Amino acid sequence: MKPKNKFQQHVIELSKTLPKITEPQKRWAFKHCFKHIGKRNPKGEITCLECGHKWNGGNSPLADAVLGCECPKCKTQLTVSTTRQRVFKQAEYFGIVTTCGEFQVIRFFHIDVYRKAGEQARYACSEVVQRWLAPNGKEATVARLRAMSIMYYDLWNFGSKLEIRPHHKAHDIDPICFYPRQRVIPELNRNGYDGDFHDINPLALFRSILTNPKAETLLKAGQYALLKHFVNSSTRNIDNYWNSVKIAIRNGYTIKDGSIWCDYIDTLNFFGKDTNSPKYVCPQDLRQQHDRYMAKKQTHQERERLEEQCRKARENEAKFKELIAKFFGIAFTDGTIEVRVLESVDEFFEEGKTMRHCVFTGEYYLRPNSLILSATIDGNRIETVEISLETLKVVQSRGVCNQNTEYHDRIIKLVKKHKNLIRQRIAA
Repeated sequence: MKPKNKFQQHVIELSKTLPKITEPQKRWAFKHCFKHIGKRNPKGEITCLECGHKWNGGNSPLADAVLGCECPKCKTQLTVSTTRQRVFKQAEYFGIVTTCGEFQVIRFFHIDVYRKAGEQARYACSEVVQRWLAPNGKEATVARLRAMSIMYYDLWNFGSKLEIRPHHKAHDIDPICFYPRQRVIPELNRNGYDGDFHDINPLALFRSILTNPKAETLLKAGQYALLKHFVNSSTRNIDNYWNSVKIAIRNGYTIKDGSIWCDYIDTLNFFGKDTNSPKYVCPQDLRQQHDRYMAKKQTHQERERLEEQCRKARENEAKFKELIAKFFGIAFTDGTIEVRVLESVDEFFEEGKTMRHCVFTGEYYLRPNSLILSATIDGNRIETVEISLETLKVVQSRGVCNQNTEYHDRIIKLVKKHKNLIRQRIAA
């Protein structure tokens, strides 16, 4: 693709001046980007897949996959794998952080290795993407063409040229490692970069501290976890938390988990707490306080949900009475256990809440062929009974959390004994 403006023209001209990857850089990448394998066969023979040397490793535990071993010939540290596989192919990405002109440049290389037992390992390295970042945050992407594929979007056409390309997610590469020697523009050093990415994608980190003064402040204040969270999160705006962040920085409080801390601040705001107070913003045990307020919020939301359910359920009170009103007043006892019909939606709610089952949330009060009764002793609910109005049989009788109580059989026997009361109301 041809450059469309002076900025892209300038980038592509500078790109042509970038040096090729050096042999030491390649050797470092080949060494650190792949696991080096010693293939061990069932007889105990180990083959180094780097140089092809073979020797008898015996059955010593030193040759297992945990401790590994060293090739006697090429001195490569190997991870031993007992397998019958003979060909091993692997591909990774490797990055170099450098500068060119006034730009910060991150170069990405596709490296692959072909290993076969008894042969020298064959490595290949090709530059596929360059990300160019100006001091003002303006960006350009230089990359090779990609082949069309349904499953993969990084099938590079290695015969194509490195040219200006429209940004694509294939260009957002997260390499397995970066070459340790870096060159950065002065603006990054000025804005707090000290050579450590702090487990943040370098391009995203550089872009943030060059374009957002708040990100620069977080980096200089050592709030790395919070900076990482805001850089990686697409749903949270740092501005919404900035006053609380300043309180934390002012009080020397280091946030260890950015996601949990932001969740915690959101919950404090939900309950109207003072998020400008160090008492709340700087908890000694962040996770404990987070879990405490989240549980409190969950209880609050559950209560609101139940209240909303009750409100909607009460709208069905007339329909419930139309279905069941003729059974109101039915009650019987054996002297200890009393059984009575539930006569309102509110009673269904209290029954379900106390017994911790679904007689309310399952809307049993709207079932036309079911009659729900509550069995109690001295006013304390014991079990909830459902009777089929078609067969007059006990469908179920449930205690707390749907468990049967010691009175279960006695309750069913009592209900069966008095089912004529229900039959009379049906016939009336």
